[in-house]
Amino acid sequence: MQEKLVTISANESLSTVEDIMRLGQVRHMPVVSGGTLVGVVSERDLLRSSLSSLSSHRTDERKAFLYAVEIGRVMSAPPIVIGPRATIKQAAQTMAENKIGCLPVVDGDELIGMVTETDVLRWVAGIGTQEPVRRASPSSDPRRNAPRA
Repeated sequence: MQEKLVTISANESLSTVEDIMRLGQVRHMPVVSGGTLVGVVSERDLLRSSLSSLSSHRTDERKAFLYAVEIGRVMSAPPIVIGPRATIKQAAQTMAENKIGCLPVVDGDELIGMVTETDVLRWVAGIGTQEPVRRASPSSDPRRNAPRA
């Protein structure tokens, strides 16, 4: 789970989030309003909004479009979230069922982290010591029950 998150306001422009994502090398950002999580914006959201509006336009026209549109118009809302006591398996199932690449972790109304596809893949592959969410019990660990090659 990523705990050091950069959030963005729903009234910021798409160009702002695109710059942050590019510079920070992130694909998803939580969107907040008044300190409350209201949505998630992803690279896919940016691409979809750009392509649908500007499929045949030049780069400078695309930039102008991104400056003019607020994140709130293209973000995924309401956000699909998970609690801090959820297992990695539950997080992965929720992400797969909803076809989403990240899952904000909230404790009550407080955003405390974000589980991403990369977090889940690292856990499945046994890479690193970071666990995206509380680990499932050993009997439900898919790595223990997987057939050996």
